This record gives sequence, structure tokens and C-alpha cells, in this order.
Amino acid sequence: MTTAAGARAPLDPTWWKAPLVATLPGLPLLVGEFAFFGADGYTSGIEVVLTLAAVLLVLAWLPSYRRSLRVPRILLASASLFLVAAPWVSALLMGLAMSSG
Repeated sequence: MTTAAGARAPLDPTWWKAPLVATLPGLPLLVGEFAFFGADGYTSGIEVVLTLAAVLLVLAWLPSYRRSLRVPRILLASASLFLVAAPWVSALLMGLAMSSG
């Protein structure tokens, strides 16, 4: 298939939905976790995961707005939300397991 010279890939009119869905619940959790875990000045494994989540969230907003980058944008947003929520979910599950006796 040939395209005309200067033709551009079609723009995705809903490019902002996946990053926004990940940002709305993820950003408050991320800020809270950075405030909680980053206060001691010690770099632990959880801080590395939180930094990676912040980088992935920023990268989810950065790709160009072409339709061909829809899947990478969704994957970046989903991975960042998973990394942000994983410490809270694991702490909640461990607390439930310990309290069930």
C-alpha cells in the first residue's frame, strides 16, 4: 500500500482517555506513597518501584497522538497504575491474612 508524500498517520481523538483513567486514581496514591516512603532518605525497593511508576505515568502522556501508539499508551498507563496500587493491595491482603487468625 502506498501513501502520498507528506501523508500523516491518523490522529487518535481519544488519545487522552487511557492516561487520564490511570492518572485520576494513581496520582493521589503515588503522591501519598512518595510522602510516606520517601521521607527517610533511604532508597529502598519500594521507592524504586514508585519511581518507575511515576516514569511510566509520564511516558503514558508523552507519545504522539497517532492511532498506532494506542496500545503502548494503554500498556504504559496500566503498568503505572498496577505499580502504584500493588503496595497498597499487598499490604491490605497481608493485613487481612494476619487478622483472620
